[in-house]
Amino acid sequence: MAGHESHYILPRPSFDKPVKLLIVVAPYYKDIADNLVAGAKAEIEAVGGTWDLVEVPGALEVPTAISIADRTSNFDGYVALGCVIRGETTHYDTVCNDSSRAIQLMGLQGLCIGNGILTVENRSQAEVRADPADQNKGGGAAAAALHLIALTRKWGAQTKGVGFKAPSDAIQLAGKDLASIDNGPTTA
Repeated sequence: MAGHESHYILPRPSFDKPVKLLIVVAPYYKDIADNLVAGAKAEIEAVGGTWDLVEVPGALEVPTAISIADRTSNFDGYVALGCVIRGETTHYDTVCNDSSRAIQLMGLQGLCIGNGILTVENRSQAEVRADPADQNKGGGAAAAALHLIALTRKWGAQTKGVGFKAPSDAIQLAGKDLASIDNGPTTA
C-alpha cells in the first residue's frame, strides 16, 4: 500500500535569522484541517520559526489569500492547507486543478509556498494523510516552504554580475550613479 512506503525526507534547514510563515487553511473538513495545521505548526516551531494562521472558506480561496498577504505583509513563506474529497461532479477537478495551478504560478514568481491541499478520493485517505502521527502532509507542506525559504536566503545574497538583477542598490549608467545625473529642467 502506497501509504506505508518509506520515503527520504530532507534534514530540516537551519536559519541564522528568524523565519515567519503564514499558514492559510480552508477548514471545510474541520478535523482534517486541524490535523494539517497541527503538523505545520510543529514543523515550523521545530526550526525556531513563528507563524500566523488565517482561515478561508475553501481551497480556491487559499491562493488568493496568499497573494494578498504577499502584497500587504512581510512573511518569509506560506503554507497552503485544505482538503478536497472527490464527489459526484466535476467540481472536484476544477478545485484541485485551479488551486494547485495558482499556487504553482506564485511559486514560479518566487514565493516560498508549501502546498498541503489534500486531493483525495475519500475521507479515510484524507484522515491518514492529515494525521501528524501518520503521513503528516501539513508538516510536509511546512517543511517544503522552509526549504524554499532557506534556498531564497542562500541565493538571494549571491550575484553573478550578469542578467537583469542589478549588482547593488545603485543603478549605474556609463560609470555614473543615476542619482548624480542631471536630466535638466522638467516641465509639467
